Amino acid sequence: MTQYLEFEKPLAEIEGKAEELRALGRANEEMDVADEAAALDVKAEALLRDLYKNLTAWRKCQVARHPERPHCRDYIEALFTEFTPLAGDRNFADDHAVMGGLARLDDRPVMVIGQEKGSDTKSRILHNFGMARPEGYRKAVRLMEMADRFGLPVITLVDTPGAFPGKGAEERGQSEAIARSTEKCLQIGVPLISVIIGEGGSGGAVALATADRVAMLEHSVYSVITPEGCASILWKDAEKMREAAEAMRLTAQELRKLGVVDRLIDEPLGGAHRDRDASIKAVGKALNAMLAEMDGKTPAALIKNRREKFLAMGSKGLAA
Repeated sequence: MTQYLEFEKPLAEIEGKAEELRALGRANEEMDVADEAAALDVKAEALLRDLYKNLTAWRKCQVARHPERPHCRDYIEALFTEFTPLAGDRNFADDHAVMGGLARLDDRPVMVIGQEKGSDTKSRILHNFGMARPEGYRKAVRLMEMADRFGLPVITLVDTPGAFPGKGAEERGQSEAIARSTEKCLQIGVPLISVIIGEGGSGGAVALATADRVAMLEHSVYSVITPEGCASILWKDAEKMREAAEAMRLTAQELRKLGVVDRLIDEPLGGAHRDRDASIKAVGKALNAMLAEMDGKTPAALIKNRREKFLAMGSKGLAA
């Protein structure tokens, strides 16, 4: 059953009525409800197009957080073959919020690393809702070092509200681990491609997304803090998250204009959760295209260009 967002309630009513009609038709074969149901389908599609034509920043946040949206594991299972998970930071523990390992993308050997939120209550608790602890970022550093040693491109799939802010994480050096992961992104001499597949939250996202090419799905978001957190700090009122979301310019479209991201990946009408297969295929196509752009570049050139890219960050937005 589709889970509807708050702004999709009118759509839920229409699609619900269409399904009720079909259920009546199945229960009573003498009832001819096909035409009425089809008319409601047409009305629902028109409303869906209207709702998603000009989504506000806050509504995009809601879509990016949709529980049925494809997560890291879904992309890995669908796009990569011979995935061999590699666990642990060789120091403290294995953080299930960050998953990664060796794999093949269309027969190209790669290292894939991503943040996994989980898909039900049990898995969300296991993966800590995608909020990594220091050992998660140290695992990412270890995998990036391994990829660099063997000349493997690194692909990261970012989907996190932010790094875990708990006491234990802070005691184990959360900020230092994030900084080391960001630093490692700038040091490796292999192609580094990142895709924001849902939420890109704070340094927890930057630690995996300081890449040669950064892409965002159409309805994903990327920001230094959540709109609720921003509103709590600026206005002492988390309910002003809508105003905060607009002011933060956190949508894929705004960030593309600012030069923070390099590519937008279209989503199916109604968001990635409405056609998961199409969304995953679109990400796979974008990954291959971005990797092809990196072919033939030397390690020295990759490192130089990556560092220059981030040192110049913001100049386009300031000029605009």
